[in-house]
Amino acid sequence: MGRRLVFGGFGLAAIFGLFGLGIVSAVAAPPRRIVSLNPCLDGILLQVADPGQIMALSHYSRDPNQSAIAEAARRYPFTWGTAEEVAALKPDLVLISGMGTVELNGVLPHLNIRQADFAVPDTIEESLAQVQRVSVLVGHPDRGAALIARIRAAVAKAAPPVGEPRLGALIYEYHGLASGPGTLMDELMQRAGFDNFARRYRMSGTGLVPLESLIADPPQVLLAGRMGPGEPLWADRELSHPILKSLPTRLRRETFPEQLMFCGGPSIIPAMAALAQARENALKGRSQ
Repeated sequence: MGRRLVFGGFGLAAIFGLFGLGIVSAVAAPPRRIVSLNPCLDGILLQVADPGQIMALSHYSRDPNQSAIAEAARRYPFTWGTAEEVAALKPDLVLISGMGTVELNGVLPHLNIRQADFAVPDTIEESLAQVQRVSVLVGHPDRGAALIARIRAAVAKAAPPVGEPRLGALIYEYHGLASGPGTLMDELMQRAGFDNFARRYRMSGTGLVPLESLIADPPQVLLAGRMGPGEPLWADRELSHPILKSLPTRLRRETFPEQLMFCGGPSIIPAMAALAQARENALKGRSQ
């Protein structure tokens, strides 16, 4: 974004687990000046840290077309992720995942600035482990535990009723990208009662779905969302193609907000609700 510790209280086993993670000092002395350089970590940080602990978030989080936390993120300073900007903020903890790592790797330790690196989570459990780890790093493991409980409840609530048919679906992301097997979005779809059609296209990970594939073998449900008010979505332009309009009626378009396609953590809660609603709408449409 030691991954699967479960926090309720801090017994000896949990304390030794923290030593193994190298973050026991965060329990003893929570950081007071935190900078996050990744929009997905931004979302977690906003949920588990005190506002006064947050010195800056990534600039990506302010973009309402791509971020589910844009309104909240605008209340905080931001950086473009340069070493000069980060150093000027004098943080005692920097959260990094993917974006910003190339320039800053090896730089922050020389400036005596502590950094915590995260991989991109590919499963719900990996995402929950990141929530847990961030909450411990910032000194509020109880908030992490509460957020994890809310995420688990949202996943359970979105599960289809026993006996309800599953639907073949594809999430059509910006510029025709889709999330295939081995991704967090694939698991969210599966949990919400959709069979990810990316498997039919022999995809793994995240990749491009050509319009030709949609035409030759369309899913029952195509999930895509409008990025902004009055703003034409790329998927909208693709789906207006005359050939797609002539496809059998079994290709049904349902809304899945573009902003929910990129992150796990707290974004899983609205993502699961959106998927469950899309499934319900699609099933109603089939019966009409």
